[in-house]
Amino acid sequence: MQLPAQWWRDAVIYQVYARSFADADGDGVGDLDGIASRLGYIELLGADAVLLTPIYASPMADHGYDVADPRDVDPVFGDLDGFDALVDRVHEHGMKLLLDLVPNHTSVQHEWFRAALTAAPGSPERSRYHFRPGRGLDGATPPNGWTSTFGGPAWTRVTETDGRPGEWYLHLFAPEQPDLNWTNPEVWADLEKTMRFWLDRGVDGFRVEAAHCLAKPASLTDAASARVRPFDQDGVHEIHRMIRSVIDHYPGRVVIGDIGLPADQRFAAYLREDELHLGFSRELAVTPFDADAIRETIESALAAATSVGASATWALGHHDVSRAVSRYGGGEIGRARALAMAMVTMALPGAVFVYYGEELGLIDVDLPDEVLQDPLWERSGRRERGRDGYRVPLPWEGGPPGYGFTSGAPWLPMPAEYGELLVADQLEDTASMLSAYRAAIELRRTHPGFVGDAVEWFGAPPGCLAFRRSGSTLVCALNASTAPVPLPPGEVLLSSSPLETDELPPDTAAWLV
Repeated sequence: MQLPAQWWRDAVIYQVYARSFADADGDGVGDLDGIASRLGYIELLGADAVLLTPIYASPMADHGYDVADPRDVDPVFGDLDGFDALVDRVHEHGMKLLLDLVPNHTSVQHEWFRAALTAAPGSPERSRYHFRPGRGLDGATPPNGWTSTFGGPAWTRVTETDGRPGEWYLHLFAPEQPDLNWTNPEVWADLEKTMRFWLDRGVDGFRVEAAHCLAKPASLTDAASARVRPFDQDGVHEIHRMIRSVIDHYPGRVVIGDIGLPADQRFAAYLREDELHLGFSRELAVTPFDADAIRETIESALAAATSVGASATWALGHHDVSRAVSRYGGGEIGRARALAMAMVTMALPGAVFVYYGEELGLIDVDLPDEVLQDPLWERSGRRERGRDGYRVPLPWEGGPPGYGFTSGAPWLPMPAEYGELLVADQLEDTASMLSAYRAAIELRRTHPGFVGDAVEWFGAPPGCLAFRRSGSTLVCALNASTAPVPLPPGEVLLSSSPLETDELPPDTAAWLV
């Protein structure tokens, strides 16, 4: 299938957590060959593109988001030859391949940071990062009061080559992820080199991790800076214009920003004509199952995107948030609500992101303490269990311990409940969540009702919502209340739960024409 030039505007993009999708070599960790072997499944689902979490060389302090070499593949995933083969296979399946790009920080094992540790304060090596003297007579207090996303101070003190306590470096995430200094031309040039390296290998675009964090305030050391937020600085837009200028040399490629901001005009600024094509919005994934809240989130996202002529994006899950079924209540209720919300997102104009396993109804896993690996666990003093529970490997077929994901022991244990959610079983079951996802994506692609860039809302009973896209006769209705309500007029095209009367049951969505 030939996708249009701006294929991303209404694409279905399937996010693969590389460690957890498919393991070809039996070491318990997903890899490139494993992903390549399962591409037929993603094509069968109906996705237009595959988005990979980082597969770069890394010591894995944050499972690949701490990059030691952004222009090489980590041996745990394979090598560059295997990556090139994966690109070819993805394209043979008629899909696009996107990579996570991590421009905010590097690993402490990156050659630049290793050089910075052995260089003197004020040196060119240190100017690639944010090194600052501490406060107080002995410099023992961090330069300002910023805290890390993973808990604790956003600053770590280094020991100088003479053995004395020295400067502090900034890390908005883990201490193993020092932030780069985007006022340094070397940093700009290196990212362009990285982008071209992968684009020349056939990659179809990038999702820019922490896109709102790159630029920092001019001063990081005075008392006032402790009250200034360390993200969404105006200077970030110059960086994104550079990123876009590189992408524009490769027709048909896309750049998507992971923008951790509310869907407002600050968010929209990242989507201006010369910046990012799409902004990955996390808001729907934290919106409760409440019709008014859902409508408000949708309206805000559409208003922000359309104000600058961009497409909105929708995601019920990603690698940093609890899985939809668990978030919506768990069990049959959580499953019903998650599927209903999937149908709502697919009825909306814009791009839809599907986090691996959402289409199976995977749940959060309560993992034992001893297997937890997320830096949130240790950095929070073992108070926050972190994100490992929604990064557990995908169950394909067979039984424990690997359920077809691996012939060995999976890097995170897979629960017995996953045996009830196998891909193999759901492919054969027309009433399964996977079958419903496939049907919805197929209709989204082929039915003439999925047109129009705006949404028209209809009156709906309390606890419900109903809309259609402008210029379309297809209506999407959601019952988020606790009682059945009358169905809107029309013929039912698809519903997330069986419809046995002319009423829409609770926790159900339907498409009507």
